[in-house]
Amino acid sequence: MKFENLRVVVTGASRHFGRALAIGFAHLGAEVYVSARTVELAERTRAEVMGSARDRIHAFGCDLSRPAEIREFARQVGEHTDRVDLLVNNGARWLDAVDLEDASDDAIVETIESTAGGTVLMVKHFLPLLRSSQRPDIVNMVAVRDAGGSSAAAAHEAFWTAKSAQAGFAEILSQRLRPSGVRVFSLYPPDFSTSDPRFAEWDGIKTDDAMRDEKLTTQALFECIVYAVEQPRDCFIRSFHFEPR
Repeated sequence: MKFENLRVVVTGASRHFGRALAIGFAHLGAEVYVSARTVELAERTRAEVMGSARDRIHAFGCDLSRPAEIREFARQVGEHTDRVDLLVNNGARWLDAVDLEDASDDAIVETIESTAGGTVLMVKHFLPLLRSSQRPDIVNMVAVRDAGGSSAAAAHEAFWTAKSAQAGFAEILSQRLRPSGVRVFSLYPPDFSTSDPRFAEWDGIKTDDAMRDEKLTTQALFECIVYAVEQPRDCFIRSFHFEPR
């Protein structure tokens, strides 16, 4: 198992890409610490993992819009391990596109806090564990900010505000942490297919439906992260940008 003994933290792991990351890394041999808004949602991901990989997933509740819960998540992970090798900031509050004035103030603030503020605080509180690693990496799942794309049309302005803040934080973080050996890289995908790593298409065996779907796949994004993490420590890959198909 190529990532045996790797310690990985994944936020927003109850569904879609976050769940796929958790399952994918667990099957590669990593110890994976996953969070979702509630521990029940995180446990659901753990329950879906097949075989011995299930024992390598540890579930936690953490609402990324609540600083106290982020601090507690970091504390609890620190009770399980003395280091974190890879932190994946995947969690983000989605807010559907409605007229700006129709979204509640609370929903707007929570969207920005969970995505932008949550990413900043996750890095802050996990940095001590990352610095205890000999191969520390941080991955930020951002997005293609394409005003003409389908995701842009479906998301509220507050969501894209938060994603822009997250991207700006990733840029400055990459520069400032590089001298200490902590690598930071970000993914900027367009809409992509959220194939499940438990199913055939995860292993490259495409179903008829998958063959008709020309979107970027979850597997491709996961392989980009694996590729970047496996590079020699003097190789800094700041970002992966993908063109919509």
